Amino acid sequence: MATIEKQVHANKLAENHKAISIAEFFEKNKHLLGYENLQKSLLTVVREAVDNALDACEEARILPEVYIEVLKVKNERFKVVIEDNGPGIVKKNIPNVFGKLLFGSKFHRLRQSRGQQGIGISGAVLYAQLTSGKPAKIYSRINDGKTHIYELRIDTQKNDPEIISENMVYGSGHGTRIEMEVKGRYVRGKQSVYEYLQETAIMNPFAKLVFVDPDNEKFDFARAVDELPKEPREIKPHPSGVELGVLIRMLKLTSSRNIVGFLTTEFSRIGRGTAVEICEASGIDPRITPTSLTRDEVEKMHISLGKAKIQRPPTDCLSPVGEEAIVEGIRKEMEPEFVTAVSRPPNVYQGRPFQIEVGIGYGGPILDPQNAIQLMRYANKVPLLYEQSGCAITKSIIQTEWRRYGLSQSGGSLPSGPVVLTIHFASVWVPYTSEGKEAIASYPEIIKEIKLALQEASRRLALFLGKKRRAGEALQRKTIFQRYSSEIADAISVLTDKPIEPIKASLDSLIEDKMKTMDLGDAAATAEQKPPEDESDDGGEDNGFNGDEEKDEDSE
Repeated sequence: MATIEKQVHANKLAENHKAISIAEFFEKNKHLLGYENLQKSLLTVVREAVDNALDACEEARILPEVYIEVLKVKNERFKVVIEDNGPGIVKKNIPNVFGKLLFGSKFHRLRQSRGQQGIGISGAVLYAQLTSGKPAKIYSRINDGKTHIYELRIDTQKNDPEIISENMVYGSGHGTRIEMEVKGRYVRGKQSVYEYLQETAIMNPFAKLVFVDPDNEKFDFARAVDELPKEPREIKPHPSGVELGVLIRMLKLTSSRNIVGFLTTEFSRIGRGTAVEICEASGIDPRITPTSLTRDEVEKMHISLGKAKIQRPPTDCLSPVGEEAIVEGIRKEMEPEFVTAVSRPPNVYQGRPFQIEVGIGYGGPILDPQNAIQLMRYANKVPLLYEQSGCAITKSIIQTEWRRYGLSQSGGSLPSGPVVLTIHFASVWVPYTSEGKEAIASYPEIIKEIKLALQEASRRLALFLGKKRRAGEALQRKTIFQRYSSEIADAISVLTDKPIEPIKASLDSLIEDKMKTMDLGDAAATAEQKPPEDESDDGGEDNGFNGDEEKDEDSE
């Protein structure tokens, strides 16, 4: 009887087993996409739409102009409007782009972009329908004289778009506009929509952003440079980053007729000679078809791939902002007294290229010398406003000895001072710690590169602070001399029985000449303390990498 009862119970359980769609999963777990609370939810909706707009413009090589409006409908209910001047979306793709999670062209593509998974904007549409019950409205123009207008929501059980209405009107131009009504909370200050847009303007100085807030106040983030970053190129996977399971899948799906063809066409940096060597080291006939390999043979190949001497992946898949553009972005938004930027040479983690860029601004009207530095973290030009403590960027800053660069720092905390610090992580695949995309994983290679960039930029800051301090000391000495020059002139006049005016003029001239000599000495001392040139060399082939052998000053 017990056996029969167990069988009946198992059959009942089996009746309840069913697959769920990705949309249905995130409908119940929206916090995984960044919709954790009302303030963050409103910010996430704006961020996903703006990031999409900037990506579309960059890929079409159009200088971006993005209009953002957050209108208050009623208590905790806002209408979000995002409009761009991008290339637009073709009619047949509009429903899937906005109404189907994991629909996109970027997931399998190894080139730098803001979006990666095809969840962002469709996740925002899902959140809108969950919290307001209203569909999203999309306008798209591709410069063909037509504007296609859709109202849609997501069928969460099928993860398919549900079109409420479809219309078309005539009109020129190109671009995309999306309107969503969402539940949220609008605030000013930290972790706000305004902070996100200001930080976006700094690391995307080629973009023009216009923001209208719920109080109908308009903010213009003007374009600082008129040139887009270089266009990234798509690359193939690098063998050092491929895992065994992925290799097995690639062998099953390849159209190559033999192993040598598979290795040379499916991976970057593998030529025919290297492919034959890998086959020999694995004990595999290079002429057999990829699908005929057993699991054990694939594992041997995987080990041989890890041991083979293969050039690092190409780096033209990256699109860094550039030192001059970062400087202009910080100068435009923060108006610092001093600003500098450093773009490190590209490096690699897990077979994936990445590049670190650091900007430092000192002084300015908004910065408090008593508070911690104003830190701005970025991944592929996108600000990261949450999960700061768990991010590789923050850990790298804390591990840096800031006192040697003229800033105060307590143990285990950010340095203090009137400083804005921007750190940009650019990669073909950002190792986020969660689906919320707010913190970068702490790979040792990433930590090291961030620290090296920080040290190089901080040396320049230290030189500026040293010069500023010496200038202050010189001014103080000059003030002291001038304070007593009248008394000295009066005493000399009495002793020599000569008029006081020429004596006073002579003393003032002497003080000025002496101060000029001291200023020249300070300038010479500053010139002698220029930051050293980057002398690192990894000893390998010239493939764009030269950061491996540099010393980490803080570990000396």
